[in-house]
Amino acid sequence: MIPSALKKSQKPITVLLADDDIGFAKIVQDQLQQFQNREFKLIWKENIDEALQEIQSNHSIDLIVTDYVFPGTNGLEFCLQLNQMNSEIPIVFLTATRDFKLAIEAMKLGVEDFLIKEDLSESVLPRTILNVLERVRMQKQIKAVEKRMFIAEKRAEAIRELVVTVCHEFNNPLAAIKISADLIRRQSLNDEERNLLKTFEESFQKIETEVKRLRDFSFERIDFHSVDGPPSVKTTPTKEEQP
Repeated sequence: MIPSALKKSQKPITVLLADDDIGFAKIVQDQLQQFQNREFKLIWKENIDEALQEIQSNHSIDLIVTDYVFPGTNGLEFCLQLNQMNSEIPIVFLTATRDFKLAIEAMKLGVEDFLIKEDLSESVLPRTILNVLERVRMQKQIKAVEKRMFIAEKRAEAIRELVVTVCHEFNNPLAAIKISADLIRRQSLNDEERNLLKTFEESFQKIETEVKRLRDFSFERIDFHSVDGPPSVKTTPTKEEQP
């Protein structure tokens, strides 16, 4: 059983039915009203032109159920027009015949499910609608995660390239400084000068070590705290840096 509080919080599912048979439209209305206390809002249009006008003006439609046979046109043409509109509303296709070639053509146009009218018991259509909406929701979540992963990977790649560039810019002056320090070491130095040179070389060695650590860092760990939250790129130390 669905808790009463949850039932009240569930958004009504708006279904657009495109079918020229008013008798069938009434059957669909009855089936949606009787299914598991879920609230459905049915909008019925008896031809494709009216259905397209409704889709353009009504942005609350969650799913489209369309028949195949219409006077002067068909459901495949309807699906094609929806694709040209860049509609992302999922579609359930209905037909009176078991035409598997028609089913294949419908699926090619992005139809989510294909049902035979005579097979529609009281629960088949509403259950199909709920399954389709859940499947579409999951697909959108997966696409969102994939998009975030792609962005994070590109960000990590940019950071990696920046680090390599910075390290390269450091290398040339560091090499020149090291050569100069070697030349100074070969000179006759007093104790104070030797101590100063030793302190300088120790500091210089620390700089070289930090540049090498930065260059050898890996930026390959991508952490997703949630689907809705921003991804973060974490650095992974090399073997020398690991405790």
